[in-house]
Formats: sequence, structure tokens, C-alpha cells
Amino acid sequence: QVQLVESGGGLVQAGGSQRLSCVASGIINSINAINWYRQAPGKQREFVASLSRGGSTDYADTVKGRFTISRENAKNTVYLQMSSLKPEDTAVYYCNAAMEFGLEYWGQGTQVTVSS
Repeated sequence: QVQLVESGGGLVQAGGSQRLSCVASGIINSINAINWYRQAPGKQREFVASLSRGGSTDYADTVKGRFTISRENAKNTVYLQMSSLKPEDTAVYYCNAAMEFGLEYWGQGTQVTVSS
């Protein structure tokens, strides 16, 4: 089993930056990728960014060039550095661990609110 704890959300002005953290614990050696998703009010959860075990990254077109996903292995932590934030980035951001055989785990989410 894997536990994920997100932190770093809050209120930020448009154009500002915010860094989210996702700390993983448990059988982390079985994680194939850590992903960030977000869900805005009244909308479906959507993919934001991905970091594979091998270090490959992927981003949604809406955040490409503004968001950066990275990790710090010593702290079992994956970060989502968000820059040039827009009001439409307002959402609850979730950390997701993709495991073998289609298994996945989710964190509890952290709220990011971007004011205009």
C-alpha cells in the first residue's frame, strides 16, 4: 500500500507562483509514476503532470511551460512548481501514484486558489 500526502496549497494572486509537495510512504519502490491531477468546482478531474520512475515527464497542454514536476528521492517527495498562475488554475490538486497491474493511490488533495 502507498500513502500520499499533499501540501503547499493556498491563496495566490494571478501571475504568482506556488509549489505543491506530495510525500509518499509505503511500498514506494512499486510506484511506476507519480501524477498530479486537479479538479475545479463543477468540472471533472483532469491530468496536470506526470513523472515516471525513469524520470520522464509529461504535462497537460494547459500548464506546459508554466508548471514543472520534479522529485527529491531522499525525501520521497514529488513537487509541482507552478508559475504564472491564472484564475483558471484554481482547483483541488491531487497526487496520484500509478502502480503495477493498474493499481493506483490518491492523496487527499490540496486547494489552490488563484485570485485575479
